[in-house]
Amino acid sequence: MERLRESLHDAPIIDKDGYHYLVHPISNGVPMLEPALLREVVVGVTRAADLDVDKIVAPEAMGIHIATAVSLQTDVPLVVIRKREYGLEGEVALHQQTGYSESEMFINDVEDGDRVLILDDLLSTGGTLAAICGALDDIGAEVTDIVVALRKVGPSALDDTDYEATSLLDITVDETGVTVHD
Repeated sequence: MERLRESLHDAPIIDKDGYHYLVHPISNGVPMLEPALLREVVVGVTRAADLDVDKIVAPEAMGIHIATAVSLQTDVPLVVIRKREYGLEGEVALHQQTGYSESEMFINDVEDGDRVLILDDLLSTGGTLAAICGALDDIGAEVTDIVVALRKVGPSALDDTDYEATSLLDITVDETGVTVHD
């Protein structure tokens, strides 16, 4: 994870009402995401994740590029949890809250008994992942694994669930920058 580690050194930190928000190509698409960095993350995810699944599930928006690339490498179908309601049969709504926003999200194409891998860019407050896990439990899907590129060290809403996430790198973020923990 050398490219990922190096890319964090100069990542801007923005204060969003007391929340230290990391601006990074993997979690924001800004600055530009270089293919070599994405490839390194995808290789890391495919090595870390349980890929014996029916579907990859990724929340909109910044988990999509990682999950798409993993889907292309593994031939596992991809389901994107959207921030827009479509009203399709079987659509499941969930409410997610992060350190800086909250919104409704909608799951389609996940059914009772599906084995799923959740992929995302960053685990910070855990609000999104905890809400997704709860909704997938309600559907009757089996969450076999959760993998994120980056995880902020510290408590998260995922701690209040039966699930754990695997990360490629653990970090802390403050007003001075990013620290990578080995």
